[in-house]
Amino acid sequence: MSLHSPAISPTFPDMAAEARVASYDWQSLASELDNYGCAVLPQLLSPDECLSIAMLYPHESHFRSHIHMARHGFGKGEYRYFKYPLPGLLGGLRTALYPHLADVANQWNARMGIDERYPDAHPSFLEQCHKAGQTRPTPLLLQYVPGDFNCLHQDLYGDLAFPIQVAILLSEPGQDFTGGEFVLTEQRPRMQSRVEVVPLRRGDAVAFAVHNRPVQGSKGNYRVNLRHGVSRIRTGMRHTVGIIFHDAQ
Repeated sequence: MSLHSPAISPTFPDMAAEARVASYDWQSLASELDNYGCAVLPQLLSPDECLSIAMLYPHESHFRSHIHMARHGFGKGEYRYFKYPLPGLLGGLRTALYPHLADVANQWNARMGIDERYPDAHPSFLEQCHKAGQTRPTPLLLQYVPGDFNCLHQDLYGDLAFPIQVAILLSEPGQDFTGGEFVLTEQRPRMQSRVEVVPLRRGDAVAFAVHNRPVQGSKGNYRVNLRHGVSRIRTGMRHTVGIIFHDAQ
């Protein structure tokens, strides 16, 4: 993937985002999230849309901060947090994805005995974040080169944290890079951890649990703890965009 063309600022009307997101079988996706803690939305973005987002990476005007993972013990690689206003493509998808995931999140909280319920619309949830002092946007663009990896982690940026997030692979495995698999681990009480390796192609999105999710046991629901990461990049360059629904302090 060449990143030497002038940066494009993607535009994507909210209605177009809503129609695209609504075309998925959300009942099936909710079942996948319930059973495995993750679900894949195939080809959420086109190859051209993937390229247009990846091409933003060198242009600081789109971002509020630049993080080198090794300096913080997060792994090896780098990422940039977008600033507001988000590119239309990402802002539209963030708004359109949220209501479907909020339904799942509210069901999870009910099953785990957590009182908090998430509003139907994303602007209402962001208003809650901002009232709590969480005002910095969290969508981010990640870049990995050979030897880079992302340690297992949870993206919690304050007291308010939406329990599901979405990552979209912008590069083509086997063509733009090798290695770099998306990994999700799940720790259950008094059991060994379970690992889920999620195969993705360019443009595919994965929705996954950020922190906890409920699992039905013989005596009712119990919580499991999840972390996610990216395995070592062997060759090439890998770009991913992360859509996190809560803002940061």
